[in-house]
Amino acid sequence: MPGNTNWRPQHNPWMIAVAVMLATFMEVMDTSISSVAIPYIAGSVSATNDEATWVLTTYLVANAIFLPSSAWFSEKFGRKNFLIVSVLVFTAASFACGIANSLGLLLLARAIQGAGGGALQPLSQAILMESFPPEKQSQALGMYAMGVVVAPIIGPTFGGWLTDTISWRWAYYINVPIGLTAAFLQSRVLEDPPYIKSAKPGRLDGIGFGLLAIWTACLQFICDKGQEEDWFGSSKIKLAFVLFSVALAAFLLREFLHRKPLVNLRLLGNRNLFLGSFLIFMFGAGVYSLTAILPLFYQTLMGYDATTAGLVVSPRGIGAFCSAVLVGYMASKMDSRKIIAAGFLVFGLMGYWTSDLTLSISPWSLFWPITIAGFALPAVFIPLSSSALGTLRQDQINSASGIFNLLRNMGGSIGIAAANTILMRHRQVHRDELVHSLSGASLALRHTLDRLVLLMHLHAGPQLATRRAYGVIQNSLDRQAQLWSYVDDFRYLALVSIVCVPIAFFLQRTVVRRHAG
Repeated sequence: MPGNTNWRPQHNPWMIAVAVMLATFMEVMDTSISSVAIPYIAGSVSATNDEATWVLTTYLVANAIFLPSSAWFSEKFGRKNFLIVSVLVFTAASFACGIANSLGLLLLARAIQGAGGGALQPLSQAILMESFPPEKQSQALGMYAMGVVVAPIIGPTFGGWLTDTISWRWAYYINVPIGLTAAFLQSRVLEDPPYIKSAKPGRLDGIGFGLLAIWTACLQFICDKGQEEDWFGSSKIKLAFVLFSVALAAFLLREFLHRKPLVNLRLLGNRNLFLGSFLIFMFGAGVYSLTAILPLFYQTLMGYDATTAGLVVSPRGIGAFCSAVLVGYMASKMDSRKIIAAGFLVFGLMGYWTSDLTLSISPWSLFWPITIAGFALPAVFIPLSSSALGTLRQDQINSASGIFNLLRNMGGSIGIAAANTILMRHRQVHRDELVHSLSGASLALRHTLDRLVLLMHLHAGPQLATRRAYGVIQNSLDRQAQLWSYVDDFRYLALVSIVCVPIAFFLQRTVVRRHAG
């Protein structure tokens, strides 16, 4: 990497990787593990399901605020100290989530938890990049990929099992022993590099921090509540969008002009970081939307419970886990751009294959497209992370990693919102199309209706039998319309992935240089 020093930590880099990734895996999994427990949480704290969704939103907002600002805090207080304190704050807040007996206390604990977890992803990525020599950085990023790609995939499965078997509170209690173990290991093996020790970050950019909090909170509110509030038909969404636009514009202006910015956006002048951030945004939109809607398909249309739906989509995690090791090795030997393009291409093709849905599929009908899609995820994430950060100086990686990870999370929020909107809006469109095709002159409709009426006559009179027959047809029509809206989602996902394929070749090729020391 240009401009890098030859500094390397004293301890074994694989021990460092275990120490930092244990906490990161825990934090990333926690962003998705709560999603399957929302109905149980709502009942336990006497809240509605809509109110309980703020358990997710509050965490994501607090997390997003600290993602890009972690570089300043690590320079101010020392990266090792800040990381350990963040892990301990996250762990303590997890315990507080588990014992919370009201929605207000739970939301407060989740906000603190999100703030503590915000630094874990960018700092872990920066530490891994610095701890390994250049020729082994891709392998290190393979381990990082297991945390940020595999964790949100297995999170719903594990969360569903804990919720169904024990209690939703154990989705938070489980973090306590993991967090304490991670903090202990980090205290033993981590050390700050020379540029962190000599850094002079100056005073906290309070205005920039406040603007960051405003626009990320507004964006998350728009993504979460947009479809529910009818988007710009709602005065709440309009107000949130205005606040978002003004705060974002002011934030960008201040960070570009401020002498000591909270987030060094000037780094986006680096071509690889700029293109890499765009591609990771699209990657986040695809991965998180697929993670959200595929279990929803199995639960709403196929009637699976949370645990079974999680098990059906779990092969994606198996594919990603197996791929992470292989891709980490390949990325150190091949042109990363080709691997990234191939990953997007395979992910897109699997999205199109997944769209071949019917209401009569078995739990394992989509085993191969789900598994291969999981296999493609590290093929995008690992070389893309290496390419985006691989042309920067060592002292720039902290800030760049914060920007990179923030855009991945933002892509996830926007992707999930877009996928849910397509599900709702296209369902009505397809229903209208199906109703139009089932006119009174349709022989198929008349034959089906006559057959259903005859069946209903066994248990009801003529009028009731006819109403029940129409009810069966309407239910079938609604389910078919919903199915086609899922098909649309998967095909849009495929299109977005395919569009990213040629963009990967505009990245500057990074050359792996052997470590001299």
